[in-house]
Amino acid sequence: MSISTAVALVLALLSTTITNLAYLREHDAAAALPVLSMRRPLHSLQLLLADRSWLLGFAMETVGFLLYAAALALASLALVQSIGAGGIGLLAYVSARMSGRHLSGRELSGVLLSVVGLLALAVSLVGGSGEGRSGSTATILVWLGTSAALALLFLLLGRALLGAAVAAAVAGGLFFSIGDISTKVATQGGARISFVLLLVLGYTLGTLLLQFGYQAGGALTVAGLATLLTNALPIAAGTIVLAEPVPSGVFGGVRVLAFAAVTAGAFLLARPEGRPAAQAA
Repeated sequence: MSISTAVALVLALLSTTITNLAYLREHDAAAALPVLSMRRPLHSLQLLLADRSWLLGFAMETVGFLLYAAALALASLALVQSIGAGGIGLLAYVSARMSGRHLSGRELSGVLLSVVGLLALAVSLVGGSGEGRSGSTATILVWLGTSAALALLFLLLGRALLGAAVAAAVAGGLFFSIGDISTKVATQGGARISFVLLLVLGYTLGTLLLQFGYQAGGALTVAGLATLLTNALPIAAGTIVLAEPVPSGVFGGVRVLAFAAVTAGAFLLARPEGRPAAQAA
């Protein structure tokens, strides 16, 4: 493992820790605000920006993003996102402690899978961690466009079928994945710096949708579902769209196991329980 990869992993770990703590603060702040409405986005934004507690959470999330962007400049997208996916275990643990409850069997299994995935990822690094190619711009845009279309579909149909919290979380996670992939592409420089526009759009919409979800559901369900998609889709995009290599032989198998474990762990932690939450206005 190269020095740059080691530095990237440390930055990614710091990023996911700060970001998940930010999600918890944002959840508590948004849940205490008057009802936020998708039909009045500017008014909702004003309510959020006027709340100091929420602003602190957003500032923490911004710091987490800057660390994440620095990590992406040093290592592959799939590698950095795997650290982020494992970080949902931290979200589960801290949210349980803050609410004074014990983790359920499903949540504990998710935490353990996340830890196993991170350990497997560390072992697989012995087999190398190549950056891959830059990928076709057209293919990248198709991937991002499909993600945006799915997000809009969930917003239109998902609220009635799944509830406001789940629909907002899934749509928010899809938009966050657009921001994450665009961040990696933008770090390649040249004409691709223009992907910063999609970066800003994806993160802005993702952040707003999470706040709507926070008012209708718990932090672990909303942030957990969003984190699942935010990490699983870029991991897939790194391999499929950007052609980031997987080590050959045993280490390649361990790398695939790591990707699968952190994604499965995030799924177990994020899966909503009970009936869907009531729709927000």
